[in-house]
Amino acid sequence: MNMDLFNSSELKRYSRHFTLPEVGKPGQELLKKSSVVVIGAGGLGSPVLYYLAATGVGKIGIIDNDLVDESNLQRQIMFDIHDINTNKAKTAAQKLKDLNPWVEIEAFQERLTSQNALQLLTKYDIVVDGSDNLPTKYLLNDACVILGKPLVYGSIYRFEGQVSVFNYQNGPDYRDLFPEPPPPNMVPDCSTGGVLGILPGVIGSLQANEVIKIILGKGEILAGTLLIVELLDLSFKKIRFQKDKNKKPLSELIDYEHFCNETNTIKSIPTMKELSVTELKEMLDRGEALQLIDVREPYEREIASIGGELIPLSSIVQNAEKIQKDKKVIFYCRSGKRSATAIQALQKQDSELKELYNLVGGILAWSDEIDDSVEKY
Repeated sequence: MNMDLFNSSELKRYSRHFTLPEVGKPGQELLKKSSVVVIGAGGLGSPVLYYLAATGVGKIGIIDNDLVDESNLQRQIMFDIHDINTNKAKTAAQKLKDLNPWVEIEAFQERLTSQNALQLLTKYDIVVDGSDNLPTKYLLNDACVILGKPLVYGSIYRFEGQVSVFNYQNGPDYRDLFPEPPPPNMVPDCSTGGVLGILPGVIGSLQANEVIKIILGKGEILAGTLLIVELLDLSFKKIRFQKDKNKKPLSELIDYEHFCNETNTIKSIPTMKELSVTELKEMLDRGEALQLIDVREPYEREIASIGGELIPLSSIVQNAEKIQKDKKVIFYCRSGKRSATAIQALQKQDSELKELYNLVGGILAWSDEIDDSVEKY
């Protein structure tokens, strides 16, 4: 251990780490030599940034072009009333320097885009997702896959939060968990759906913990695992997921606003037979003969299901013989996109498959209109 790496103030500051066997002086040196960039200095970013700076991560980047609003103060503990209307990245950088002057802080007062993402993220070892919108989450994922960097993911809504680590040692990424974004109107944000103020503190702290574990090489990383935290009953659930080996390799960044807000809005597909969740519920209540097929992945079925036979989209064509021709066959997925794709693929292969119906809105619509105990994800 090179003690010259730490001055006398740092030796005192990190003394509790030095005496911790899992960290010690070698671990603290790893922390000081590491670099982490956090996208978003809001609800999730606040605890992540505070704990990474306090822990002694040597270089921290903050990317956020937003201004502090009074409505942020209920959960974004980085700021107070004197910070209203100031840039979050710049203000956070100053507060972190006051917390730990021995950490290098870089503030980027700009929005992460497809044009600047690779340039901004490339010089950091680990990327942390503190964003609050789907286009940025898909952008972050794709940029990290291209750059070969681990992405520590966090998401919050009302009383529930999620944490995972994507692309760790070339492991599963965000697109393996969520192959396509849901229709825009299916995902209310915190301003409309609300969020308990303590939730981002819990989830952000767990994200910071994953960062530290990655740097130290200790513990079990949440790679290929989605941790779901529910504060109302204080439950913790882990969902395992795997890398899709048939997924098309990523080579460039795209227009993510368009990808999330236009191309993935599945409300109606011309020439395709469709069924609403209300119509399906009535058919099931009547005991009508039908075949219900779930084209999602097995881990998704563990989260939420309305029954039926599980045949993932990736294997639907190979299992075409399982599709019955003497009754209505209803396909469903999370939002309606993959089930529509399954029908198109089957009808292209077998023109005799005519009674195929796409369940519009999928699990999300079923939860909204029929049974809210079926969990959204």
